[in-house]
Amino acid sequence: MNIQEAWARALKGTEIVRSRILGLQTFDQTQVPYVLLSASAINPGDTVVRSGEVMVDRPSLILPPNIPQFEGFAFEDVLADKDSLVNFFLVRGVSLPSFKYNNKTNALDVFEGKVEDAVKHYGDRLQREENTSTGLLVGPEDVWQFSLVIFICSQIAKNSASDIRRILDEFRRRNA
Repeated sequence: MNIQEAWARALKGTEIVRSRILGLQTFDQTQVPYVLLSASAINPGDTVVRSGEVMVDRPSLILPPNIPQFEGFAFEDVLADKDSLVNFFLVRGVSLPSFKYNNKTNALDVFEGKVEDAVKHYGDRLQREENTSTGLLVGPEDVWQFSLVIFICSQIAKNSASDIRRILDEFRRRNA
């Protein structure tokens, strides 16, 4: 599968079931925990559960001068080289306000049941725990990296209005 096919598959197959409620930090790193559910390619009827966290470095609208850095996403499993990923995003007009993302997968488990049942199970658990920082998403197992990037981009887009407000407030405070 080439990068275009992988991206199209992720766009079509990714669903953000429960968005992170807490906003991202404008002037600091933000730890973004997630639970990513995928239909198992090995055991039909079961669900692969990938839980972890992505450290998003300063997801503000101030763009750093360096090139995008994706660590821990295992893009080498899908791509010939990381430069092709950067070029792929830039050609499609996908710009990420922070260019440093570090994924740490904490657990890779199997839920014995369909994806729909896993969504209910993990959604109920997050609600019961009153967990406002963890996102819940569904995506294809073979392109989980792209599903995770889509989730992080949605969190950044959701945060952009408050980022602008915080940046302006900080600017006014420093120039008052």
